[in-house]
Amino acid sequence: MLAAPINPSDINMIQGNYGLLPKLPAVGGNEGVGQVVAVGSNVTRVKPGDWVIPANPGLGTWRTEAVFSEEELIGVPSDIPLQCAATLGVNPCTAYRMLMDFEQLQPGDCVIQNASNSGVGQAVIQIATALGLRTINVVRDRPDIQKLTDRLKNLGAEHVITEEGLRKPEMKNIFKAIPQPRLALNCVGGKSSTELLRQLAPGGTMVTYGGMAKQPVIAPVSLLIFKDLKLRGFWLSQWKKDHSPDQFRELILILCNFIRQGQLTAPACSEVPLQDYQRVLEASMKPFVSSKQILTL
Repeated sequence: MLAAPINPSDINMIQGNYGLLPKLPAVGGNEGVGQVVAVGSNVTRVKPGDWVIPANPGLGTWRTEAVFSEEELIGVPSDIPLQCAATLGVNPCTAYRMLMDFEQLQPGDCVIQNASNSGVGQAVIQIATALGLRTINVVRDRPDIQKLTDRLKNLGAEHVITEEGLRKPEMKNIFKAIPQPRLALNCVGGKSSTELLRQLAPGGTMVTYGGMAKQPVIAPVSLLIFKDLKLRGFWLSQWKKDHSPDQFRELILILCNFIRQGQLTAPACSEVPLQDYQRVLEASMKPFVSSKQILTL
C-alpha cells in the first residue's frame, strides 16, 4: 500500500453504524492506492509495478502490505498524482454519478449542495465546472470563512454561502443571475436539507448521500405537493452492486481523464505516517476540518 485516506464512512464502519460491515477481526479503510509487488502465475489483469485501488469497500486499506485476488482490485494509471489516486475510488465517483444519474442536466444548469468543503463537495464543484454546470455551495460558518470561500472559488465554485445565508431573503437575488437548481446534493440532513429543498426548481431532485448532522431529512408537505420535488438516495456501494466491474473501470478512467486535464484535483490533504494513526483518527473527527487525512504507508 502506498497511501490511504480516512473518510467519514471509514469511521462509521468502525463504529458499527454503516450499511456494510466487514467480518471481525478486520482492517480499517475502504479507499487507497497500492503498487503491485508480485502476482501469481494465473493473474492477467495486473502486473508488478502497476498501481491498483480496491474494487469494493471493506478491503482494509490501512496497512502496509496485503494479498488480494485480482478481482478485488482495479488498475489505475500511475501518471496521476499519488493523492489523486489514493482518493479516487469513493468521493469523485460519488460526485460524478450524482451529477449524471438523477437529472438530465445541460451546460448552464445549476446544482446546489451542502457540506461543500467535503471530499465529495470539492469533487462536485470541479466536475460540475468541467461539465459547464453552475454551483451554489453551502458551508457552515466559521472564523476563516473567507479563506474557505476563496479556496472553493479557486476550484470553480460560483457561489459560496453559509447555512445562515441560505435562510435569508437575499438568497432570491442569486436567482436573478442564475437558474434555480434542478439538483440538490445533501450530505447533512436536518434543517440544512430542508433549506436545500426550498431552493429547488419545481420538479427538481434532492439526492441524499450522507447525514453529518445525524438528523432526519424533513420535507415540508407543501414542497412535495406544489413543487413536485423528488427525494432520492445514493450509495456508491449499491451502485457497484447494480453495475459490472467494467462499468466501474470505465467510471475510473473518466475521472482519470479529468485529472490529466487539470479539471479534477485531490481534496486538500494532510499526509501522515501510519504509525501516527491515533492522532490522525482523532483529528479527522473534529469539526471544521478542511483537510483530508491521508495515511502514507
